[in-house]
Amino acid sequence: MSNLEKDPHELELADAPTPASGVEILEPREVPLGGPRAMTVRRTLPQRGRSLIGAWCFIDHYGPETTRMVVPPHPHTGLQTVSWLFSGDIEHRDSVGSLARVRPSELNLMTAGHGIAHSEVSSVQPTLLHGAQLWVALPDAARDGEPFFENVAASPAEVAGGRLQVFIGTLAGVTSSARVFSPLLGAQLDVDAGATVTLDVDPSFEHGVLVDAGDVSVNGTTVQPAHLAFVDTGHDRLEITAGPEGARVLIIGGTPFGEQIVMWWNFIGRTHDEIVQYRDDWQSQVIDGGDADGRFGTVDYDGSALPAPELPAIRLKPRG
Repeated sequence: MSNLEKDPHELELADAPTPASGVEILEPREVPLGGPRAMTVRRTLPQRGRSLIGAWCFIDHYGPETTRMVVPPHPHTGLQTVSWLFSGDIEHRDSVGSLARVRPSELNLMTAGHGIAHSEVSSVQPTLLHGAQLWVALPDAARDGEPFFENVAASPAEVAGGRLQVFIGTLAGVTSSARVFSPLLGAQLDVDAGATVTLDVDPSFEHGVLVDAGDVSVNGTTVQPAHLAFVDTGHDRLEITAGPEGARVLIIGGTPFGEQIVMWWNFIGRTHDEIVQYRDDWQSQVIDGGDADGRFGTVDYDGSALPAPELPAIRLKPRG
């Protein structure tokens, strides 16, 4: 999914201290994607108080909503897009020739490297769309690599009090085959009504727990639906408790990224000048030129690609 904001904000981001409880609550902000009739998403990363969790740098949570998603071709650099659905069906096309369906319990992982373009379109009839789009920042050693795409079925596991689907990394003895470039974790956890699931986790990881549905507490702290609980390094357990209706959460994690990034629109780089170059390449090679051999290639799509917004009048600052 693209960041379709016509005026992407340049936030002054700095990591905030974690409260004494060890759990920091990150509130979502609503962002309309694509105009007045667009689907509204709830964004919990990035924000002023916290810019990354491990290498995870962007989370949009959407639905359940009966709607049709139409996201024309748009570019990415320096990141991986992680598409995860609870319900619905989306067609993915990209400039390396991939054509795949995004379905529940399947990970669609697109690695942009030095540049890729893709589109996402749901079925012709409006469907109940519900899911999350997340981005992972690629470390410097991998960010200029060749782009590629993979679809991976999540690895399921039964745990006391619930069920896991691990789509990135390892949790509860289950490992996903998805290819990532820094130590990472991504999983869906469904918690039984009134149950507590205790998970042993890597204490070198930062963790985030995004509540999709239900009354939830994380390590004893209440977390409202659509909110993200951040748990800093040094914790070797996550205790996730559901209310009487049960709960569903996404768990992400990773070692502190340790690099500063510049993120604007759909690009991740390291300097303002790199972002300017990515934007110029997209506009000149795709919007104005249709250069199949350029940085981003072309997508087999019946329609026009998304033009890039205007850059802000100030220089973009690294964060992380």
